[in-house]
Amino acid sequence: MNVRIPCLISFLMVASISGVMAAPAKAPDCADWPGSIAYGTLKNAGMIDPDQMDFTATKATRLAAEPRGHGLYREVYHITFREKTGKTFDVITTSDASNEECSMSDVDVFIVTAHPGPGL
Repeated sequence: MNVRIPCLISFLMVASISGVMAAPAKAPDCADWPGSIAYGTLKNAGMIDPDQMDFTATKATRLAAEPRGHGLYREVYHITFREKTGKTFDVITTSDASNEECSMSDVDVFIVTAHPGPGL
């Protein structure tokens, strides 16, 4: 029997268990950075009153994270801020992030003025 085949099988088993052959690096979870910038943008534009905000209801959903090379990812988030009255403010943000640093670029903030929902 060829000795190389069992060695190769052993190597592949050990490599897969140890993570040597793991999938490419996962995009970082950087929702806090674009969320902070989006909040500041809305506040500075006079669109929200900080005293009326219910920060426990803030929701950030990553819509996309695309590798851009050199460890950078372009991330797109949908962030919803809620006032204590229940009124919501939706924004979409785009920014670059890495696994070492979330603030690798400026954050572009797009204010969603209408979201009619499914079927409309």
